[in-house]
Amino acid sequence: MKTAPASFTQDAISRTKEILGAVNGGSMGAYTDSIGISVVRDHIAEYISKRDGYPASPEDVFIGTGASGCIKSIMKLVLTMDPANKPGFMIPVPQYPLYSACCSEYNAQLISYYMDEANNWTLDIAELERAYEASKSICTPKAICIINPGNPTGQNLPEENIAEIIKFATRKNLLIMADEVYQENIWGDSDKFTSFKQVLRSLGPDHESQPLASFHSISKGFMGECGLRGGYCELTNFLPEVKGMLVKLISASLCSSTIGQAAISCMVKPPTGDAAELYKTETHAILESLKERALMAHSKLNEIPGIQCNDLQGAMYAFPNIDIPKKAVDVAEGRGIEPDFLYCSELLESTGNLCGARKRILAVSWNLPL
Repeated sequence: MKTAPASFTQDAISRTKEILGAVNGGSMGAYTDSIGISVVRDHIAEYISKRDGYPASPEDVFIGTGASGCIKSIMKLVLTMDPANKPGFMIPVPQYPLYSACCSEYNAQLISYYMDEANNWTLDIAELERAYEASKSICTPKAICIINPGNPTGQNLPEENIAEIIKFATRKNLLIMADEVYQENIWGDSDKFTSFKQVLRSLGPDHESQPLASFHSISKGFMGECGLRGGYCELTNFLPEVKGMLVKLISASLCSSTIGQAAISCMVKPPTGDAAELYKTETHAILESLKERALMAHSKLNEIPGIQCNDLQGAMYAFPNIDIPKKAVDVAEGRGIEPDFLYCSELLESTGNLCGARKRILAVSWNLPL
């Protein structure tokens, strides 16, 4: 039987010792601190500091059961017990359905704002204003959620658009929830990922009290370790008493998966010794493969008559616009069904391909996530 030094790289052995040394009892089967293993939170803070060029503190980081667990904790934090003061969450359309499901679960108000497909799925401030004002009669808007890079729209928001969103949130006294789990999946040759934290810090003192919760996960990017359930949240400009309440809320769940927390460490702090070259080679191969498939999906979709797909800048999705002919619309109306349902059902019957849930964006066109 091989001993550990013969079976594993020194990088792997050193990291294992480092993490186990920070876990109670030195066992991966033990409970950890509710907010996460201290050394892993140190690694996360180091990663964020290097990425953004601004300091990050492990005291502002907590680890959850995937990014979704962290998102749910933050949403719970802003709920109210007053039925006359229903909290509202501004959620993009199209969106990842976690947010609408949580709004239903928590009896919160879903405030839909529509992304600007004509401008590669950026956020139009006039549309944000419309959605906010329209919701005030039925709820108290508490937060705005942004998914960047986009799921399912595949955009990578430019810095100027992120700055506009932050300024809007500051004017409206809204918490920003930045879902950034696809930050490694950037496909444009000249594009780069810019975090909300980085832009917020660059805006200066006028926004130094703007609260921001940023999320990342091992489920996406180049790792794809969905079942390990590891994600983290960084809190920016949260008051100490609010952070204290959040810790109490998180503590009710004891802790997240220790295996998932170890995987987060591997993601945010790559090896630098004898495993470094293999890590770089494998990571590059995975990202290049994903990029190749994204570009192929974009190219092939745009070859199909009646289908138009924006450039795919990031994430793992294409969200094409399907121009359904008037004759098909008339057939659907004659059957008493929506045109997109007709399209999806006939596609299923004729090809066996199942499209996702319908996402009607404009009055004359329909979009389907692929």
